[in-house]
Amino acid sequence: MQVKAARGACARPATVKGVDSPPVPGLLLRDHHTEVPLDHADPGGPTISVYAREVRAVERAADDLPWLLFLQGGPGGKAPRPTDRSGWLGEAVKDYRVLLLDQRGTGRSSPVTERTPGRFADDRALARYLTLFRADSIVADAEILRARLGGGRPWTTLGQSYGGFCTFTYLSSAPQGLERCLVTGGIPGLEASAEDVYRRTWARVLDKNAEHFRRYPADRSLLNRARDAVAGGRVLLPGGDVLTVARLQALGIVLGMSYGSAQVHYLLEEAFDGDELAPAFLAEVEQQTGHASNPLYAVLQEACYCSGTASRWAAQRVREAEFPEASPDATDLLLTGEMKESWVFRDEARLAPFAGAMELLHAKEDWPALYDPGRLARNEVPVAAAVYHDDLYVDAGLSLATARATPGVRAWVTNEYEHDGVRADARVFSRLRDLATGRA
Repeated sequence: MQVKAARGACARPATVKGVDSPPVPGLLLRDHHTEVPLDHADPGGPTISVYAREVRAVERAADDLPWLLFLQGGPGGKAPRPTDRSGWLGEAVKDYRVLLLDQRGTGRSSPVTERTPGRFADDRALARYLTLFRADSIVADAEILRARLGGGRPWTTLGQSYGGFCTFTYLSSAPQGLERCLVTGGIPGLEASAEDVYRRTWARVLDKNAEHFRRYPADRSLLNRARDAVAGGRVLLPGGDVLTVARLQALGIVLGMSYGSAQVHYLLEEAFDGDELAPAFLAEVEQQTGHASNPLYAVLQEACYCSGTASRWAAQRVREAEFPEASPDATDLLLTGEMKESWVFRDEARLAPFAGAMELLHAKEDWPALYDPGRLARNEVPVAAAVYHDDLYVDAGLSLATARATPGVRAWVTNEYEHDGVRADARVFSRLRDLATGRA
């Protein structure tokens, strides 16, 4: 948890500490750590540590380049770890000094882990703590970093998926910190409830399943056969969890990625060792459907959509009421998506310690608003956004409605890419950069 007590009533976050770290070929790296308030509404209270990695091109190390802040997808995703000078990062360092932020609760920024619940007296205290890891807190952390690293100069942001949600929170609360914004697959619906979001998402899950089984028709019988193998509750994953039908379905979380359908197919075609599920298959299922490395992804999945309303397990309620085809009891089993239903906190041992706090979070009605539609309607910050027409995770219709309501947004609608477009092809970054800077 790494929460530190304040050093007196007027305690302020410490200055950012920068330390050079081993370079990657073609790149220079520098680590930055700073303390920020746990609760930005209580700046004199306890603090947590936030980490970000600065990345510069070797040949431009002495140049006074503008900053680009990368906002990772998630929630609960840490920033990428550079291993070479490739992809969008290789393009970005030509023009920017890039800052890869581990959003609070992830990576090296006071991470939330399966051990975190044990450090709190009760579920209510844990739930209160977890409310402080949403986009509003991430943006406030970013503003501290901007002031201390960038001398207060506005910077450019690149928001992938949930990072795009954070971007629109940034535009709502601190637009003075932004020179321009790039967004990939991450324009939120400003007033969409969790029910609205999942009603649209479940419909796309059905579409992605139909597309997958047209491409790999044999997978339907393989998936049903795997369902029959685990239905009795006797199949254990390597870590000891019972493999349930619902967890088997969760393999579909990748169907919205460029590689996802093929990955599922290759896994299913080697699912069986004789009449039993193969050990390698079970190991892959555990890894692909588990949350050991990012529990916040499950914890905050529905809280991302809450502003003054309770989610009350919206994804599960919408599925049960409107999408029986996606039920674990359906005759022909379907794969699901990134929805985190209540069973996740019951069936996965590493998430079980969060279960009590999750009931409180899903019942919480007084979530603060993450977006300010009035302020966004007066936006003056240039925004270039890739809207993926067939995006499984972020609804294109809601994204385009927000784009129309926000002056300065240039939306590039494409079905050439899936949700991971900016990771799959560096041209996506280049296109957004050119749109935002007026080159295109």
